[in-house]
Amino acid sequence: MTRRDFLWTATAAAAPFATPPRLPVPVHRILDARAHPPAAALRHFRASIWPEAVRDFGYGGIDLETTDGPGEVRLSPGNNPIFVGLRRGVVNLVLTDHIPMNWDHGRALAGVTTIHEGYHVCLIALAYAHGDQVAFLSVNTCVHELLHALLQDVFLKPPNWYQSGGREFRVDWYATRMWLFHEGAAVRESARVYLSRLRSAGA
Repeated sequence: MTRRDFLWTATAAAAPFATPPRLPVPVHRILDARAHPPAAALRHFRASIWPEAVRDFGYGGIDLETTDGPGEVRLSPGNNPIFVGLRRGVVNLVLTDHIPMNWDHGRALAGVTTIHEGYHVCLIALAYAHGDQVAFLSVNTCVHELLHALLQDVFLKPPNWYQSGGREFRVDWYATRMWLFHEGAAVRESARVYLSRLRSAGA
């Protein structure tokens, strides 16, 4: 075997294990000035939940480029949220104490992700947010909600009751793949398309 053949064989063998190119995702984080989450919940988010989310996405080749800014969630007379401090062209991660009733229908959800008046919003209820717990069933709340954006669920019509479970399982499946198996190729591919649409809308 020549040196050239040896080097080609070694390169081909190593290719499947090559480090994937990193994909930066802009996330603007807002702590709702009107919220009063338990101090322990806020500490847990800062010390555990968010660092874990950054790590899980990092395993999948995605870097969360985070900025912080002021803002708040007000409620209209009809109990619809009015957001202050959102930015365009980024995923706005809004930390509050509970999801407005009109958005979670009284189910005490830990998070909701949607496009609201042209802004991309992940709304996280700190009292219910948690880290990775059970593979494929209960994953990090921030990872779960951000994946609803990166997997482009936000562009789809609201699901029927029988479709909702399928979307949730799909998101948790991809989250678990990043968390436990450090596999994120499919998420990166979808996220590139999502970011292109996000920037176009922001422009």
